[in-house]
Amino acid sequence: MMQVISPLKGYAIEAKDGRMGTVVDFLFDDATWRVRWLVIDCGTWLTGRKTLIHPSAILRADLEQQRFLVSLTKAQVEKSPQLAEHQPVSQQMENQLYTYYGWNPLWSGPYLSETPGAMAWPYMPPPYFGLGLTDAAPGKGASLHAADRRLRSVDEVTGYRIHAVDGEIGHIENFMIDDADWSIHYFVVDTRNWWFGKRVLISPLAVKSIDWLDRRVELDVSREKIKSSPPWDPFDTFTQIYAKRLHEHYGWPGSGA
Repeated sequence: MMQVISPLKGYAIEAKDGRMGTVVDFLFDDATWRVRWLVIDCGTWLTGRKTLIHPSAILRADLEQQRFLVSLTKAQVEKSPQLAEHQPVSQQMENQLYTYYGWNPLWSGPYLSETPGAMAWPYMPPPYFGLGLTDAAPGKGASLHAADRRLRSVDEVTGYRIHAVDGEIGHIENFMIDDADWSIHYFVVDTRNWWFGKRVLISPLAVKSIDWLDRRVELDVSREKIKSSPPWDPFDTFTQIYAKRLHEHYGWPGSGA
């Protein structure tokens, strides 16, 4: 099911033996566009400490009580590798967490697999787009290769400016994920400064480049194409019928055409 990610922030994390904290952020892989880690503030239980929980540890999401039930104990979490405060999560730290908990780094949800020959969900972006993603200053053109996988904070990327081929259209207001495998399928873009009162869904498939320092996303579609796209109402249920119309309009893979 498609889920806007921001309401999940603040959800409690319930271990097998009690509450262990709340979700304060999400880290996604900027090559595969999949959420890899939930950032948990342990609150007064482990004062001042944050920890990472992999989505595969979630047993159930209780939407009514706004909590995730996880297959961990508080003792496990307390003894887990500790994050360095205010430091990026390194590949070494990720490997330590995978090893400590026995998590599979290739996990991709109950319905998907990254193993050869697996069938992907129809609207899932490809594992890597080969885009000119850069951390360099504008004009430097330092490309990101698949081997240079990095984690990005949902909190940090929210607010990035979105540019069509012929001008700015708005900013990232939210992300829409598939809650089966935690892959990001769309940016929710607020276009209020260009197209008052409208929000649109843009797939990562439309991304031409991202300047992480300048907080800017460049698309390969025009403003007019965006204006003529199927209207999206955040209060309506997202359906595969709508997804098909959206993908057919832009010519994105997975339209079912």
